[in-house]
Amino acid sequence: MPTQPPAGGSDADRRPEAAELLALEERARREGLGLHPGDLVGVWCLEQVWPKGATSEPRLTGALLRRLGARLELSLSPDAAGEPLRVANAVALGPLQLRFAGWGRLQGRRPLLLFGFEGLSLLWGRWTLLSRSLATPTASDGTGGVRDGGVPKGQPFFALIGGGRREGWLAARGRGGGLARWVRRGDPPDPA
Repeated sequence: MPTQPPAGGSDADRRPEAAELLALEERARREGLGLHPGDLVGVWCLEQVWPKGATSEPRLTGALLRRLGARLELSLSPDAAGEPLRVANAVALGPLQLRFAGWGRLQGRRPLLLFGFEGLSLLWGRWTLLSRSLATPTASDGTGGVRDGGVPKGQPFFALIGGGRREGWLAARGRGGGLARWVRRGDPPDPA
């Protein structure tokens, strides 16, 4: 992927590569990002991934995830009493789509995007072939389930690094240490 904007493009068209993301990550740790839930709303298509400790993308992994249309959908929750974000993670092969859906919230200055999936669906086009509720994981180690930083053990999260709705890209490091960059492709569909 080129790091320079296309001819006639602007800096908003430019997305940082791994080395620049590492510098942005360090800055986010020190200073925070000041992101709010509304800054994350969108359909975010996975553009590039780097494994923990790497600055070059493994060709097969990234290409496969892009080919499967891996995407993250973030929308504001209509339930004012619940979590502020609705989160969906999906991959598709032709009309066949596997979709996980649940809740999300921002925590801390950096911030962390904590999320949990409540259900999964298998769809063929617009038809739902399978829909299942997912159990919420609980800690059974006697710690109350909370580790350093106030994140429950086993809780999936993305440590946000930079970008947002206005920038058109989003970068984060996942719980497993990998680095990902998504590009915004529009607004999430209205909940049905």
